[in-house]
Amino acid sequence: MEIAIASAIGILVAAAVYLMLRARSFDVILGLTLLSYATNLLIFSGGRPVVGKPPVLRDDVAATLAGYTDPLPQALVLTAIVIAFAMTAVTIVLAMRSRADNDTDHVDGREAPKPAPPATTRDAR
Repeated sequence: MEIAIASAIGILVAAAVYLMLRARSFDVILGLTLLSYATNLLIFSGGRPVVGKPPVLRDDVAATLAGYTDPLPQALVLTAIVIAFAMTAVTIVLAMRSRADNDTDHVDGREAPKPAPPATTRDAR
């Protein structure tokens, strides 16, 4: 299971870096979202999730530490999900405002100049 989670984290980070290096604001926002998903998986897997074990200690299993799953990474991931959702909303609003002000979706507000169409012999007369 560790290999599957590590592979998923690696794929998410690679896709996030690729999207964040693009010149469109939607791609950058999507890349940041994928990076936050990868971070959440990394935090969650750092807590060594155990299948079938409770995240809270009970009286009958309090004597052994192997009887529960660490609840701290779960709490951190829940907090990170809320923060990532709020930051995604803020960046979408900023991207919409930039689009309205600059009439383009380009990150720096400038489109690359379009090449002129090739001249034909009819245009040369």
